[in-house]
Amino acid sequence: MDVTPGTGNPADHPALSAQLGDTAFGYFYASALRAVTVHRVADHLADGPLQIDELARRADLHGPTLRRVLRLLATRGIFQEDEQGAFALTPAAELLRTDVPASAHTGMVWLTDEIFQRSAAGLEDTLRTGRTPFETAYGMPFFDYLLTDADAQQLFDTGMANMSGPEDELIADAYEFPATGTIVDVGGGRGGLVRAVLRKNPGLSGVLFDQEQTVAEHLLDEGAGAKEIAGRWRTDGGSFFESVTPGGDIYVLKHILHDWKDEDCLRILRAVRTAIPAGGRLLAVDAILPAGNEPHFAKTLDIIMLAVVTGRERTEQEFRDLLGEAGFRVDRIIAVPNSTSIIEAVPV
Repeated sequence: MDVTPGTGNPADHPALSAQLGDTAFGYFYASALRAVTVHRVADHLADGPLQIDELARRADLHGPTLRRVLRLLATRGIFQEDEQGAFALTPAAELLRTDVPASAHTGMVWLTDEIFQRSAAGLEDTLRTGRTPFETAYGMPFFDYLLTDADAQQLFDTGMANMSGPEDELIADAYEFPATGTIVDVGGGRGGLVRAVLRKNPGLSGVLFDQEQTVAEHLLDEGAGAKEIAGRWRTDGGSFFESVTPGGDIYVLKHILHDWKDEDCLRILRAVRTAIPAGGRLLAVDAILPAGNEPHFAKTLDIIMLAVVTGRERTEQEFRDLLGEAGFRVDRIIAVPNSTSIIEAVPV
């Protein structure tokens, strides 16, 4: 990549100027994606391409406007317009359907919610103050806000469960769990990871630990695999800042540590350290920030953490230091094929 300073004249650097412009208008792509997702446009294309008038009729939308929005998304490989002006699903748009096993519909509704857009808009002020934009916009920390807004809590829980589904299977495949014992998923949401692990390891039992209102909406007795794991799981409600279910063999913190600043992470980790037996293992599942200037999902997540919560993504050394301070030693790091890693640690 050429990083030689230029003249500063946009006419001398048309490609770079276009790159800046495309980035500057990025929020329009997200807004367009949200619009077609909320209106379930992909569902109406499940049987094949449709002319815009027919598609608009079926979705009860304004045809000329729908064409313009879909045309923009098609430039990103989301939907496709043919030579006759009909629109069709692409592999990415297929995931926006609500009736496919790997549907990302609920997750996309969550990720494009106003919560993220308002938080992102506050980064300008955050560069001066260091304050979390969400807290500036909403007057309280993110997780406190969820306790005051049942709809936001529901959207968070369902959105996170939707996005975690494919990842849960990858994690269950990537780590060699013991033949017997108990896995405790700390902050495990609705139980997707517990279900995936128990399905693949018939000798294990599991505990889903999260806030009372979250585990009350668990999915462990629903959907594919519910019969396979029946009788091998239970739920436990509480605050992981105070204590977690004791006596497990494997404790999992999946995308928990990146939500919190170091001081709060240490409270969580020390609660796990108190509960874990001498021979137990902790699996911290998070993205690891790489060095260099290449794109990586962890760098995107880091800005989301900056904008919405008090957490951040961390380097490998930062994870080692954090876990060490809490009484754990990192044994190994296992890459998961989705830009995430399993950091295996043992109590010392």
